[in-house]
Amino acid sequence: MEIKFLGHACFRIRGKAVVVLTDPYDPYLGFKLPKIQADIITISHDHKDHNYLGAVTGSARRKKPFVVKGPGEYEIAGVSIFGIRTFHDASQGKERGENTAYVMIIDGLRIAHLGDLGHKLTDAQTEEINGVDVLMIPVGGTYTLDSQEAVEVVGQVEPKIVIPMHYQLPGLTIKLSSVEEFLKEIGAESVKPVPKLTVTKDRLPEEREVVVLQKK
Repeated sequence: MEIKFLGHACFRIRGKAVVVLTDPYDPYLGFKLPKIQADIITISHDHKDHNYLGAVTGSARRKKPFVVKGPGEYEIAGVSIFGIRTFHDASQGKERGENTAYVMIIDGLRIAHLGDLGHKLTDAQTEEINGVDVLMIPVGGTYTLDSQEAVEVVGQVEPKIVIPMHYQLPGLTIKLSSVEEFLKEIGAESVKPVPKLTVTKDRLPEEREVVVLQKK
């Protein structure tokens, strides 16, 4: 499996027979999502920096991407997806509404994308997400978890690989904290950004690893 970071909370996850795209964003963010093909799109919530479908087209396998939006269980093209109801803030959604975290099973790997999670997980949410292989987690604060809260959620989930997202990037029109703050908080200051992550079920790290992906 190959994972590339397209900025903000958007990733392209390429499996053996499927491409999943998470949270495509509107150009108002300050940079433009490149035109991209996908078989499946997951939308964590209906804010335009996470639900912009205009830049995404279908693939040779699927003329129109299948859009997964909201809690529930989905089975598409051999991919199992579980949407878990969470909130965009620490006030049960009273400030910024609901958010859906997704657990996806692709090529035997369990991947979690937490969208704009704004709170620590409940016991029930932790049970659904706990033990994933790859965790994509917001770390930039202001609208989501900050670096300290993100580290606490990482401790709840106990993934093999942690990929931070939703942090300050060059050109971003909204103000977020830097990924370096999260790296310092989690004790991974020496981690250097890489262009992509290639991972298989039989080659997962024995100890937790933090991976920072360069924006494509």
